[in-house]
Amino acid sequence: MPKSERQKLKLLYLRDYLCKNTDEAHPAGMQSIIDYLAAQGIPAERKSIYDDIQNLNDYGIQVLYKGGRYGGYYVAQRDFELHELKLLVDAVLSSRFLSSKQSMQLIKKIAALSSSHESELLRRELVISGRLKTDNEDAFSNIDLLHEAIGSNSRITFRYFDWGVDLKKHFRNKTYCVSPYALLWDNENYYLIAHSESHGLTHYRVDKMEQIQLTGTPRIFTEEARQFDPASYSKEVFGMYRGKRKRVKLRFENALAGVVVDRFGRDIMLLPDGKEHFTLTVNVSFSPNFLGWIAGFGGRAAIIFPKSAVEEYRKLCQNAILALPEG
Repeated sequence: MPKSERQKLKLLYLRDYLCKNTDEAHPAGMQSIIDYLAAQGIPAERKSIYDDIQNLNDYGIQVLYKGGRYGGYYVAQRDFELHELKLLVDAVLSSRFLSSKQSMQLIKKIAALSSSHESELLRRELVISGRLKTDNEDAFSNIDLLHEAIGSNSRITFRYFDWGVDLKKHFRNKTYCVSPYALLWDNENYYLIAHSESHGLTHYRVDKMEQIQLTGTPRIFTEEARQFDPASYSKEVFGMYRGKRKRVKLRFENALAGVVVDRFGRDIMLLPDGKEHFTLTVNVSFSPNFLGWIAGFGGRAAIIFPKSAVEEYRKLCQNAILALPEG
């Protein structure tokens, strides 16, 4: 390529070099910049580089100069700070619907958003052994298909599987046809919220869905679907285990107020019940997972209304006791 054409790329090479190789702790001296550009077949003088750095600043890439013996130029501000990238990495690592391979690929891309020196600090995150991960490599393409279906107002069909005691996939003996509404992140997994003619508004784990196809048939919109709110759904459905929606009154020890707020949010009313307890009334998806959550607090939490809910909770506890081995 002729010299004049290479010169047109100088500003781009300079930007890439500074973004990838510098930060406040690792500035680049002028001679290092000149040597780098020369290695790309772009001879440059100091004055022209001063002008280029000013152009980068005018464009919005903040390049500062640090004085001293080991001083030089560095990119002072990036789209993501290091602590923000670490948060993204932690989110990827905790995502069960991503395979180990996909997690590695995503983390490397996230690390590339920082300087090469800071990305070294993120490499420790690449140790993902022991993390619960799916072996479904179609997670990304599934999510793209589901977004496409929602955006194009199309119903979908898919196969759904469960894990057996042999640790193998066992597909259910039917093909599902649903109207997809939204994707919801909960309990370290991705879920599709959809309308099923047999179950109404329900959800499916994305990593357990395979052979997803768009039918082109318009989605069904029930009144329940029109009023769907992801935040409320996440609060009501415990462990993403769907049950019959009920309004229940609960009683807790005062020390559990923080746990209750973490579960139901701050837009609730906690009413004093004596000196050591409080009550609240909430809508929940009344499922074994919800009852198990209450049981986990022992005598520090209880269901006090309605009577049918109290009886169902009592029955679950009795069955649990009966299931214990003798002796």
